[in-house]
Amino acid sequence: MPNALHFGRSASLPAGRSTRAPVQKSGGAGAAPRIDAEGYFDGYASLFGVADLGRDVVMPGAFRASLAQRTAIGVKQLWQHDPRNPVGEWLEIAEDQRGLRVLGRLDLELPKARELHRLITRGSVDGLSIGFKAESEKRDLETGLRRLEKLDLWEISIVTFPLLPQARIAPRGDGRGPLGSGAHAAAFSRRRMAQI
Repeated sequence: MPNALHFGRSASLPAGRSTRAPVQKSGGAGAAPRIDAEGYFDGYASLFGVADLGRDVVMPGAFRASLAQRTAIGVKQLWQHDPRNPVGEWLEIAEDQRGLRVLGRLDLELPKARELHRLITRGSVDGLSIGFKAESEKRDLETGLRRLEKLDLWEISIVTFPLLPQARIAPRGDGRGPLGSGAHAAAFSRRRMAQI
């Protein structure tokens, strides 16, 4: 069903599946996510070639057309895929070899964003999840996996339990800098380096 909208991917699990899949955090066991005092953070919202708990696999290049048309500012930043809860903005979204890398900022003028900032800082919340419309997909009959080849990306949410357990806000000390070379990213990088 290529035209189906997929929101709330973090909550739509097949029967018998748990959201508590083991996750290897690259910043070391229990490393808290990286977010600065002004709400800037980065991470991966999707990884290429990795099956999520719903048996979907995003293929390299799946976001290319959507990002060319919509750009980062057109992709909404929500809490738990709820359109009534925008919490900030995406400053940069780009595909790299690994997946969909994001640089975002929480709008700390909003009470929910301030609450999320505290939870992210403590490591209580660190999941990222995509809301999209599948425009091209292929079902692998042998494995049962759905290979998503072209997606219309509508939103990226900060979530408690991502359907792709590896889709996370980057942990402190992971060795990867934020996206881009713009003023926000450069300032973010300077602040992060001072804190690490």
